[in-house]
Amino acid sequence: MAQSSEARERRGARDPDGEAPRELEASEPANEPQSNGTGAAEGGVVASGSVGEDGHDGGGESGEAPSAPLESLNLRDGPIPHAPLPPVGGPWRSYKEILATLGQRVLEAQRPLRILQALRWEAEVEEQFLRSKQRELPRVTYSDDLGFDPAAKLREIEEILRDAERELGKRDRLGQILRATADEYRKVVSMLMGRGTKAFYTLSRELYGSPKDKLPDGKTSVRDMGFVLYDLLTAIGGERLGPPQQREITAEMAALELNARFDRFFGGASIRVQVDDSLLADAAAGSDYVKIRSGAMFSRSDVDILEAHEGWVHVATSLNGQAQPVARWLAKGPPRTTAVQEGLAVLVEILTFRSTPRRAKKLNDRILAVDKAEDGASFLDVFEWYRTEGYEEEECFQNARRVFRGGVLAGGAPFTKDACYCKGIVLNYAFMRAAIQHDRAMLIPFLFAGKVAHEDVPVLHAHVTDGIVRPPPYLPPMFDDMSGLAIWICYSSFFSRLGGTAIAEHYGRMLEH
Repeated sequence: MAQSSEARERRGARDPDGEAPRELEASEPANEPQSNGTGAAEGGVVASGSVGEDGHDGGGESGEAPSAPLESLNLRDGPIPHAPLPPVGGPWRSYKEILATLGQRVLEAQRPLRILQALRWEAEVEEQFLRSKQRELPRVTYSDDLGFDPAAKLREIEEILRDAERELGKRDRLGQILRATADEYRKVVSMLMGRGTKAFYTLSRELYGSPKDKLPDGKTSVRDMGFVLYDLLTAIGGERLGPPQQREITAEMAALELNARFDRFFGGASIRVQVDDSLLADAAAGSDYVKIRSGAMFSRSDVDILEAHEGWVHVATSLNGQAQPVARWLAKGPPRTTAVQEGLAVLVEILTFRSTPRRAKKLNDRILAVDKAEDGASFLDVFEWYRTEGYEEEECFQNARRVFRGGVLAGGAPFTKDACYCKGIVLNYAFMRAAIQHDRAMLIPFLFAGKVAHEDVPVLHAHVTDGIVRPPPYLPPMFDDMSGLAIWICYSSFFSRLGGTAIAEHYGRMLEH
C-alpha cells in the first residue's frame, strides 16, 4: 500500500550500515533491499522513484515515478507507516524542503545571468552606422566582463544538477522541471561566452528555437506561419481601421499613467514604472518594475499595450512565481519559457482588442528577419528589408539590432529569440483550446503561475493540493473568469471548421460590384 502524503514526504531511512537505498532496476524484485547509495535524499530522505520503507518502487507498475507524495496516494485502509529511523546527520527533511532548497539555489545561480545586458550595443554603434550612410556593418564589441566568472558559474550549476538528481531521483517530475531549468541556465552561460561567433547562434537556436522548427503538427514550420501572416497583415496594413494614433505622450507621462493603472491592478504589490535613459527598447519589464526609455514617445494605444503586455503578463507572472513557497524557480524565466511568456503577452493584447495591424506586423516581421539572417542575410540586408517594409530609419536599426545582437553581423548566425513571439501565440491558443475541449480548463490559469513551459502546467497543477504549488494570485481579467475566453475559443474553432474561405469568397465577389 502507498504511504500517506505526510509519511511519504521523503522521510526514508538508511539501512543499519548507513547506506541509502537506491532505485530498483526493472529486473530487480521490489521486496529485496538494495544499497549502493543512490536515489536517496540528503539526511536519509528517499527521493521520488526510489525504494521506500515499504519496499515499493515509487513508480508502480508503469515504471514512472511520481514527482511528489500525493500523486500515488492510496486511500484504502492499511497499516500505519512506521516512523523513520534516526537520520545519519542532521534532522530529516521533507520533500518540500528539499525542493525549495534546490529551487532557491537555481534562483541564486541565475541571478547574474543578464542575457540582454550582455548583448547590449553601445549608443555609438548606431552613430557610426548612420555616419557610414548604412553602407558598412556596425562595429560591435562586447565587454569581456559578464558580471560573473563563467567557469565558476558552470561548476555551480553542474553541482546543482548533480544534487537535484541525487536528492530527487531522475524520474521525479518536479525535479525534471527544475533540472531542465538549471540545465538551460548552464547553456545560457556557454551561449554568452560565444558572443559574436557561430557558437552563440548554435546555442541560441537550441535554447529559443528557429523559424525552421516545426509546430507540433509536424508539418507546419514557424516560418510557414510567418509567411501566411505576412500576407494577411500586409493586406490590411493600408486600411484606415481607426482614428490615427498620435505619439504625443512622453515617457514621463506614460510612466505616471501606468503607475496609476498598476496600482489598481496589483493592489498592495508595489510595482514601479520608471524612466530609464540607458534602455534600448521602448520598454522592458523586470520582477517588480517596468522601465520606459527616456525620450520615447507613445500613443494612447501604445500605453494600453504596455499595460497588458508588460504588466498583466510579464510582471504578474514574476510576482506569481515569487509567491511560490516551494517551486521557487518559477520566479525567473529560462529560455524554455519564452514562447509561453511572449505568446501570452501578445495574446492578451489581441484578446483585449489593444493590438493593431502595425503592431501585429512588427512582431511577425521578426520571424522573417531571423529567418533571413539564418539563411545568410547580413545586418545591412535585414536593415534594408525593414526599410522596404515601410519602417522609419531608426526603427530599421532597432529591429535589425534585435536579430543580430550577440550573433554574426555578416549573416548566418543570428540571435533567434524573436522567433518566439508569434510561435507562442499559436501554441498558447492551441494549449487553451485543447484544455477546454478535454475538460481541463482549470489548467489554463496555471500558465500564469510563474515562468512556465506548456509541459510544466499539468505537473504544477497536480501539486496544488499538497501545497507545493500555489494558484496564481494575479491574472488578466479574461483568465480570472474564463467564460468569455471559452466562448471565443469555441467560436474560433467553429469558424475554422465552417469552411470560412469559401464563404468569404462569396461575399468578396459581392463587394466587387
